[in-house]
Amino acid sequence: MIRRTLVLASIALIAAPALAAEPDKSGASKDGPAGQYVDVSPVAIPILADGRLVNYVFVTFRVQLTAMADASKWRAKEPYFRDALARIGNRGSFADPKDYAAVDAPKLTAAFQREAVAIAGRDVKAVTLTAQMPKQRLGLPRPGRGGQGASPRNVLP
Repeated sequence: MIRRTLVLASIALIAAPALAAEPDKSGASKDGPAGQYVDVSPVAIPILADGRLVNYVFVTFRVQLTAMADASKWRAKEPYFRDALARIGNRGSFADPKDYAAVDAPKLTAAFQREAVAIAGRDVKAVTLTAQMPKQRLGLPRPGRGGQGASPRNVLP
C-alpha cells in the first residue's frame, strides 16, 4: 500500500511541471497578446519612519509591453528592471503613510514606470504592482505618530 502511494506521488511530481507548462489555448490574455510582459523578480523596498528603517516590503512588478515589442529580448533584460527598482527603493521612502507593512503603491508605480520607459522606451505600455509582502507584520511603530512608540526590539537594525 505504501509502495503504491509512493509510486503515484512520484508520477504526480513528474507530471505536474509538464502539465503546468502547457500553453494557453486562447493565445491572448486580458492584458494583450500572450506573453507581452516581463515579470520582475521580488525586490526589497526599505520602509523608513523618521529616517529609521522599520521594515522591508518585497514587491513584484509586471512590465506590460506593446504588441510590437520583442518580449524575449526584454525578458533577457529583466535584471536591468530589477536593478532600477532596487535603486528607486533606496532613493527615498515609499512607505504607505497609513501602514508600515505596505508601500505607497501609486508613488512607487509612477517612479518605476519612468525607469521602465528609460530602459525599454516605447515598448513599455504600463507597469503594474502585482504583489507586495512585508518582512514584518507585527511589532511595527504606528504610522502618523512620527515613529513614536517604536522600541529598539521592533525596529530593524
